[in-house]
Amino acid sequence: MSAIWYECKVKYRKTDETGGQKVLTEPYLVDAVSYTEAERKINEEMAAYISEEFKITNIKVANYAEIHPFENTDRWFRSKVSLIAYDEESGKERKSNMYMLIQANDVREAYDNTIHVMKNTMGEYSIPAISESPIMDVFPYFSGEEGETEMLERFNALKASKTVKPDEETIDHMEFETASEE
Repeated sequence: MSAIWYECKVKYRKTDETGGQKVLTEPYLVDAVSYTEAERKINEEMAAYISEEFKITNIKVANYAEIHPFENTDRWFRSKVSLIAYDEESGKERKSNMYMLIQANDVREAYDNTIHVMKNTMGEYSIPAISESPIMDVFPYFSGEEGETEMLERFNALKASKTVKPDEETIDHMEFETASEE
C-alpha cells in the first residue's frame, strides 16, 4: 500500500513574545488512508501542541512522491525531480516530474540531500527546482517505531528482572500445536 499524504491547514491564535495575539494558518502533512482519518489524526497531533482552540480550514491530497526527513535539520524543502527516459518509438527523451519533500537547513543542503536520496536511481534525472516549503511538520502513519523499541526494552528489562532460582522448577504454560507425522 502506498502512502497518501494529506496537507492539512490549521488556523489558531498564537501569543508572541510581546504578549500580543495573532492568528496563524499553518500547513502540516499527515499520512492517512482517507480524508476522515487525516482530519482525526491532525486533530490528535495538534491537540498535543496547541493548548488553545484551533480550526482545520482545509485538507487536500499533497503531490509528494516521497518524504525524506534528515537529522539535525529544521525546515522542509520541495524538490522537483525530472526523471529522464528515452522513448524508442519516437526517438525523443521524455521527462516525468515528481516532487519530494526533503528536510534540510538551507537550499544547498536540500540539494545535497536530494542527490543522496536519488543516488541508487538507475535512470537519468535532473533537479530543475528546489524551494522552501511552508510545511511546518510531517506526521507519518507509522511514527511508533521508537515506541516499539522502547516497549521491547521494557519487556526485556522485565524479563531479566524475573530470575529463576536454580532449585526451582520452571513450568512452561505455553501451548504449541505439534505437526502430525504421516
